[in-house]
Amino acid sequence: MMADCVEGARETGVENEQVSSEDDSPSTSAEDLAAQKREERLRKFRELHLKRNMAQKLNHQEVVEEDKRQKLPSNWEARKARLEWELKVEEKKRECAANGIDYERAKLLDISAEDAEKWERKKKKKNPDLGFSDYAAAQLRQYQRLTKQIKPNMEEYDIQKEKHGEDFYPTSNSLYHGSHVPSQDGIDRMVSDLEKQIEKREKYSRRRAYNDDADIDYINERNAKFNKKAERFYGKYTAEIKQNLERGTAV
Repeated sequence: MMADCVEGARETGVENEQVSSEDDSPSTSAEDLAAQKREERLRKFRELHLKRNMAQKLNHQEVVEEDKRQKLPSNWEARKARLEWELKVEEKKRECAANGIDYERAKLLDISAEDAEKWERKKKKKNPDLGFSDYAAAQLRQYQRLTKQIKPNMEEYDIQKEKHGEDFYPTSNSLYHGSHVPSQDGIDRMVSDLEKQIEKREKYSRRRAYNDDADIDYINERNAKFNKKAERFYGKYTAEIKQNLERGTAV
């Protein structure tokens, strides 16, 4: 009887231990799951923190670069490209000179026919030479060519501005007009340019560009020159008659 009681107490203790172990296992797994979630959140938080720092760094760099670009001249990109092109040209010239090659011929070898034609059209469109029409047009063309060569001397400009003061910007009541005396350097430049023009004019002899789209209303070269002169002086008066003759509606 006593043995049965002891055996029953042992069985009861074993069952209690099993129940307590079963009660502890769910709590342990829940704590592990919470710890894993916490570690995942911390990992994501650290990643977001690193991304935020990287974004701040990149934004700061862009702000600095933008500030540099704003402080540069408006045509800086064009000037930079021009300087790079000039450096390449100088390097190519030195290379050709070292190899004993003509630079102009070497340059033409690198230009395709399409590019050459495109540049030629652009050149004609920019400053077309239509031949001599009258002296006023020739004078205007010469004036435009000379003004493009002018390079202002800002140091001389500032000196003259300080020297003349308010008279530097003359008004209707100013007596400064006509009192300016050019410098010797300016006179030398003018004389040199005039001598170059005279030398070029003596060597200048070429046929005018032939226009394939122009109407053929002449029988020889002499007749073509005469027709051009007649068109220049009387074209606006005879335009209607010429159109009627071409249409066949002339009376």
